[in-house]
Amino acid sequence: MERSVVTLSRVIKISLILLAVFSVIAVISLLVGPARISFFQGLKGLLFGWQDGSTVLTPTEKTIIFSIRLPRVLFAGLVGASLSAAGVIFQALLRNPLADPYILGISGGSAVGAIIGIIIGIGAVPFAIPGLAFCGAASTVTLVFFIGRSNRELHSTTLLLAGVIVNAFFSAVIMFLLSISTNTELHSITFWLMGDLALSNWFKILFVTLMSFMGFSVIYSYARSLNLIVTGEETALQLGINVERTKIVLFMAGSLLTAVAVSFSGIIGFVGLIIPHMMRILFGSDHRLLLPASFLFGASFLVVADTIARTIIPHTELPVGVITAICGAPYFVYLLRRRSI
Repeated sequence: MERSVVTLSRVIKISLILLAVFSVIAVISLLVGPARISFFQGLKGLLFGWQDGSTVLTPTEKTIIFSIRLPRVLFAGLVGASLSAAGVIFQALLRNPLADPYILGISGGSAVGAIIGIIIGIGAVPFAIPGLAFCGAASTVTLVFFIGRSNRELHSTTLLLAGVIVNAFFSAVIMFLLSISTNTELHSITFWLMGDLALSNWFKILFVTLMSFMGFSVIYSYARSLNLIVTGEETALQLGINVERTKIVLFMAGSLLTAVAVSFSGIIGFVGLIIPHMMRILFGSDHRLLLPASFLFGASFLVVADTIARTIIPHTELPVGVITAICGAPYFVYLLRRRSI
């Protein structure tokens, strides 16, 4: 039951509000960290300190804000946005309120690719590990769709079972690879498995931005069709929607968003599970509003989580997945206990 009618003006209004929320959170995140920077001096530096010859910030402060924290904040926002939008798609198409972007096994395949890269020592090669992780994710998607598609139709139950089976297989492979890893490799693998945003750079940001907005544009163009499919596939067919084609396009676009995010950031859990539910509670289930709201608020959520991860313990940086799990696990239990989901 919608709380109010979704119109273009309402979508734009709420999107602008959530974009403003992200901007405020991003600015605060830029000015918070182990290196002490005066809040007002830092705020002034954000407005004017980027100019050549500016003395608002010291060279060290300028490096910290614009070369270290800014790429990380933007990267965290992109990853959070992608996972949240993908979560909306998987929950809708699988008709499973507890579905997340990893439910079809993408995380397992991506993890196997990344771990193999770490073990064989190609981390020094630019984008080698993200490339292997993306290949693993793409292979997993192909395998799951091959298993889950029968008679040229995608069945939610079959896809879910295929995802469970593939995930179980890759979990066994991951355990084997961990057992033959050295201590140094284990540290890198652990951080990747729990999500690591520390190695962000401008090329990664550019690539993930391009892929994320391409994927989101495709998904949003099917928002009305998705509303009808969720209502009932027969109803959607009667209204002229090509249900099978729409499902395939949306599944592939959601998988692309997930694969790109996981390949560059590691496995960050619960973002794609809890953000869509939060936005659905606040704004209703119309995907014309739910998708941009989840996209923007997911960005804010992961920036907050990453800021906490790098500042909560002095001189120590936690994997961001630890923070999202601490926030997400109680909410997951709450969803399980609800009777109305």
